[in-house]
Amino acid sequence: MAHEIKERHSGIVNVHFGENVMVVQPVNMYGCEIGDNVFVGPFTEIQNDVKIGAGTRIQSHTFICEFVNIGEKCFIAHGVMFINDLFSEGGPAQGRKDLWKPTFIGNHVSIGSNATILPVKICDHAVIGAGAVVTRDITEPGVYAGNPAKKLRSL
Repeated sequence: MAHEIKERHSGIVNVHFGENVMVVQPVNMYGCEIGDNVFVGPFTEIQNDVKIGAGTRIQSHTFICEFVNIGEKCFIAHGVMFINDLFSEGGPAQGRKDLWKPTFIGNHVSIGSNATILPVKICDHAVIGAGAVVTRDITEPGVYAGNPAKKLRSL
C-alpha cells in the first residue's frame, strides 16, 4: 500500500535582506527581515515575522521562532532556542498564534550557547550566559545566568 508523503524543502523563501548579509547554508529562513551586515550560520531556522537588526551575528544551530525581534549588534551563540508558546492551556498551541507571545531583544545583547529564551523583553547591553533559561524580562544591563536566569553582576 502506497502512502502519501508531504514534503517541504529547507531554504530561503520570502526574506527581506539588507546589504552585505552573509548566510551559510543550509538554513531555513522564511518571511523574516534581516538587517545590514548580519551573519547567519548554518543549520539555523528563522521564521515568519522575525526581525534581525543590523550588525547582528546568529551562530549555527539556532532556532528563532515567529514574533522575535532582535536588535542591532547582538551576538546569538550556537544552539540558542527562542520560544513563543508557553503552553498556556496545558499543551502546545498547535498553530493557534493568538496564544503565542513575542520576544524583544535590545541592542548590544550577547546570548551564550544553548540558552533558552522564553517570550520576554531583554534590555540593551545584557549578557546571557551559556545554558541560561530566561523566564522573565531583563530590565537592567548586566550578566545573567542560570535556570531561571538571575543577575550575577552589573555591567
